[in-house]
Amino acid sequence: MLNNLRESLRPALEKMGKAFASTGLSPNFWTSVGLVFALASAVVYGLAIEYGLIIGGILLLVSGFFDMVDGQVARVTGKTSKKGGYLDSMFDKIAETAIFLGILVGGYAEPYLVLLAITLSLLVSYARAKSDALNVKLQGVGIGERAERLLVIAIIGIVGFMGIAVLIVVIIAAITLVQRMIVTAKNIEE
Repeated sequence: MLNNLRESLRPALEKMGKAFASTGLSPNFWTSVGLVFALASAVVYGLAIEYGLIIGGILLLVSGFFDMVDGQVARVTGKTSKKGGYLDSMFDKIAETAIFLGILVGGYAEPYLVLLAITLSLLVSYARAKSDALNVKLQGVGIGERAERLLVIAIIGIVGFMGIAVLIVVIIAAITLVQRMIVTAKNIEE
């Protein structure tokens, strides 16, 4: 859903990409920075420290920011690559899984809901990967893509309702999975 806003935000995103590209650091560097912030968020959630939901949420939002930066730097510098796309995708899944693991260990949500959230989130990503292999493009398909799911965790978690945030992720990930399966099934060329 947020991917659909990308076109309207293109000028601002290009400026941001140029600013970060001017550092001379590669897109893969910024991908790694995003992963580090996500892992730090997961650790904070897992430790269940005082203000952990606030600190973890802020770290998660910073991670999401760098997840945008890496792609913009790659586009602006013309350094898009299969290797970069692969690393970005893998780091995204590692980060998302770590975040849910931190929430589980920290005791912020019912374990069965966290398991459902992890499972459905990974299935949403798998549905896109499988569809890409079938030459069916799914970018922007679904109400609960990765960015939306992590925003729900960060923002609703910051205000102290992580259990509800995880439940919302379960619901929007399930809906997105069904949406992606339907779109793919309709567009498979036999």
